[in-house]
Amino acid sequence: MFKNYLLVAIRYFWRNKIFSVINIIGLSIGISAALVIFLIVHYDLTFDTHHRDADRIYRVVTDARSKSTVVDNKSTVVGHFHALPEPLADVVSRETTGIEYAAPIYFLDEQRVAVPTSRNKPILFRHQSNIIFAGQYYFSVFDYRWLAGSPLTALREPFRVVLTENRARTYFPGLFPEAMIGRTITYFDSIPVTVSGVVREPEGNTDLAFYEFISYQTMSSNALKDSYDFEWSSISSANALFVKLSKGRTAASVDDQLKKIQAKYDPQSEQNVKDSKIFRVFVLQPLSDLHLGDYGSFDIVRQANKSTLYGISILAVILLVLACINFVNLTTARASQRAREIGIRKTIGSSRRQLVLQFLGETFLTTLIAALISALLVPALLKEFSAFIPPDLHFNWLQQPGLIVFVLLLILGVTLFAGFYPSIILSGYLPVEVLRGSHSAGTQGSSPSLLRKVLTVSQFVIAQAFIIATLIIGRQIHYMLTTDLGFRQKAIVYFSTPYSDTSITHRFALLSELRTLPGIAQISLGGNPPSAESFWGQTLTYLGGPAPIKTGVELKFGDSGFLPLYQIPLLAGRNVRPSDTIREYLINETYARQLGFRNPGEAINKYLWYGPGNSIHKPIVGVIRDFYAHSLQEKIRPLVFTANNRQSTGIHVALAYSGDEGVSWPRTLQAIGDTYKKFYPDVEFNYQFYDESIAKFYKSEQDIASLLRWATGVAILISCLGMLGLVVYTTAIRTKEIGIRKVMGATVAQIVTLLSTDFMILVGIAFLIATPIAWWAMHKWLEDYANRPAFGWWLFLLAGAGMAVIAVMTLCLQTIRAARTNPVDSLRSE
Repeated sequence: MFKNYLLVAIRYFWRNKIFSVINIIGLSIGISAALVIFLIVHYDLTFDTHHRDADRIYRVVTDARSKSTVVDNKSTVVGHFHALPEPLADVVSRETTGIEYAAPIYFLDEQRVAVPTSRNKPILFRHQSNIIFAGQYYFSVFDYRWLAGSPLTALREPFRVVLTENRARTYFPGLFPEAMIGRTITYFDSIPVTVSGVVREPEGNTDLAFYEFISYQTMSSNALKDSYDFEWSSISSANALFVKLSKGRTAASVDDQLKKIQAKYDPQSEQNVKDSKIFRVFVLQPLSDLHLGDYGSFDIVRQANKSTLYGISILAVILLVLACINFVNLTTARASQRAREIGIRKTIGSSRRQLVLQFLGETFLTTLIAALISALLVPALLKEFSAFIPPDLHFNWLQQPGLIVFVLLLILGVTLFAGFYPSIILSGYLPVEVLRGSHSAGTQGSSPSLLRKVLTVSQFVIAQAFIIATLIIGRQIHYMLTTDLGFRQKAIVYFSTPYSDTSITHRFALLSELRTLPGIAQISLGGNPPSAESFWGQTLTYLGGPAPIKTGVELKFGDSGFLPLYQIPLLAGRNVRPSDTIREYLINETYARQLGFRNPGEAINKYLWYGPGNSIHKPIVGVIRDFYAHSLQEKIRPLVFTANNRQSTGIHVALAYSGDEGVSWPRTLQAIGDTYKKFYPDVEFNYQFYDESIAKFYKSEQDIASLLRWATGVAILISCLGMLGLVVYTTAIRTKEIGIRKVMGATVAQIVTLLSTDFMILVGIAFLIATPIAWWAMHKWLEDYANRPAFGWWLFLLAGAGMAVIAVMTLCLQTIRAARTNPVDSLRSE
């Protein structure tokens, strides 16, 4: 019986090549999209799942909350951060219950590492990354396979380090792990640290891709304590705190204890910020959300977004549904041509169950062929989208058994979804009516005909919605890339001096020599550029009003040349004066308004206080114009600019315009690099053009736009394939009508209009349905953006016009051909 089903299916495919090819192409496109998206979603959902008791591991993170907006008697979250004050870890360890282990870490920038040898000169590794300070219980929280050393004692004392196997072999080639214990590595140019353990690389996908773990106590040693901020008023995105809860304890119980700790120690908590609308709250984030959450991580591994994963999963379902709609439409449209076959089969004894199995078998064979084609397409698709697909995401049947299960389930699911309704319709014909010639599945107004219209409208609703969404997201990205951020971006490069170089005199000497280069228009010593992903904050208090105003502010550092270089204007007061430590402040407009000043000049010579008991105060000497310190997704927040040469390790250079006589940027950059090498011969010179780094802020949006453009193209292609198939069928059953109309004098244009009108009406209905749906969906998406352009009605009309043009072109492929057919050929049988 199976052999008979297979032979009938193959014979049917061969007799109906055009429709079979359309069905296979549509299904293969939908299945390919589903496979690619499955690989992405599965990859992102398997991060850090290999740790024992992963459900008891949490990271402490920070929510910024607003008192001004209250829903259900609760303040609303206005921001998420993984930045923490450094003292929090010690207090949590001492003053909370229900926590089995607490493991603070501090993420380090690239380091120069020296490994002593038997000769006098050590081996120098200049750009070692993925290094952290780790608390002594780090390896009690997270699972690693130990090759040497003990997880209980490896990080108990200062000046100890645990290495992963590959990093250890880099430093000590040829040695067994046990022989590496006790060896010395030098960090920060002068601090020797002893190897106390060697572990395997992290297993599976992980956001904790660290390769060197220096004991946390080293950070507070006399040699390093001046390099880090240990105050509650300052938070840093390099700090993180992981905790493992005791069995039976809930995250909510620890959250309650964190609130009490904040009330006791944190000057920016709700209890201590009485006159500010914004305060911060420490909460626990599950380890399972680390890769998918809104709090960010350490920029080691590409982060995912839970909403995006849900979105692309829905996208995969939609594309599959589109392909299935094509199948249902074409199969039911051609049902009348199989009516006689079905009638004969029933007459000679075939049951309805056998016919259903026959038609489902044909659907299964079509889906199977489509799946095999998809398996060939997926590697090419992964390569095409390599710009935003993780580099270690691969398509491999042998190494991914879950993929085989997914594909089998996908084939069965598509077979049932696409084949069930047509098989029920086809197997339901009555033999008497069919053999008498009175049954026509294509009759206008019949149930299958109405269903085909509904399904066709559904296809074009999806395609129209995708087009509208693509235009809106594209406009939002263009807005973010072209909006004035409040500072100069063009022709600026910046680079950093080595973290280990603490000599201010050394930096000034480099700056002085760079100023002599002819291609440099301006130069400045500072911290991060005006807009950057990193964050350095502090809590400041203003005591000059009716009541103290405590505010969490962002700090920016730079010398007196920083503001002119970036063309950030002063609205009142003067610029900062050179200083090795913080002596005075410039504040932005937003902060000035928050402190109650009606005009910028009122803030001059007022004081801001900080430190234990507000024991330290500095004057406000100027007010600067607001600028965006982060992505346009965020609002402008209170910001303070100050001179602090000790914390300023970045050099910012405004290049002379290349159109000027004798100016060449490549030559200037080469000269800057040569000068840099004179001062730091062992350090590689790396620079960035600032406008390029700004564009990277919106990489995720650009990736979404690229994926959506691809999905839009696929949706339009599938929809147009379905329309083309229906047009081919319609013109085939109306061949004689077309011939008669031509004999009666109808022109080609009139016949094309006749054949196309019904389909264009369906496209118009789809536009009317899709427009409000797309508007609502895009409105919800844009709610996450504090800054966005206005979207006019013309954008929706443009999308509708574009879809109409594509539909007309698709229809013309067949209708013009049908209209130009010689009526003699179409009426010959009459």
